[in-house]
Amino acid sequence: MKSSPKTFARPFRALGLLVALLLAFAPPAEPRGTTDGGGQSAQSLAGRLLVAREELRDPNFHRTVIFLLEHDPRGAMGLVINRRLGGVPLKELLEEMGVDVEAADAEIAAHYGGPVDPERSFLLHSDDAMLETSQKLPGGFAVSVDPEMLRRILEGGGPKDFRFILGYAGWGPGQLEAEIARGTWWDVEADPALVFEAEVATIWQRALDLRGVDL
Repeated sequence: MKSSPKTFARPFRALGLLVALLLAFAPPAEPRGTTDGGGQSAQSLAGRLLVAREELRDPNFHRTVIFLLEHDPRGAMGLVINRRLGGVPLKELLEEMGVDVEAADAEIAAHYGGPVDPERSFLLHSDDAMLETSQKLPGGFAVSVDPEMLRRILEGGGPKDFRFILGYAGWGPGQLEAEIARGTWWDVEADPALVFEAEVATIWQRALDLRGVDL
């Protein structure tokens, strides 16, 4: 899998020792080939979930569930939602991003989003709170890359549901379609209760249940 982000060209960066330590426990990135040619998707899967089949043994994606941010003829980009890395002090994280805050400290859970650009950070959230730079997605979801949204969360004015994610998964033109055709992934509707589930260990099986698959 490989791709560069298109819509999300100016993400904030999660820097510092705490985040580096979290990422040290993420699975190693493995190179993945691309398909020949420029296959095009008949219908965009953006805003849906990719659910890894049991047979997918790549450690980056085994038993993962991925929320697709983008899917078009240029490729696809998504965020793994069911691998928690650990807690990060939100105030300290913001200060490292150059944002001064006065609110009391709180932790935010950081999640592994994929092997590409692991210092790049995304906030996948409900669309009840938006910035001008936030990208609205189907199904009541949005994604923000501006640390202002993290500041609002710290001060109690952010979205109801959110997930802070480091790194992403990407596919070149036609690559995701080829993987789906080979039976690597199921695609299912993105249920907010599932996407923002705190018990990440249950997400994969629950996503499979949406397809009526019991493994």
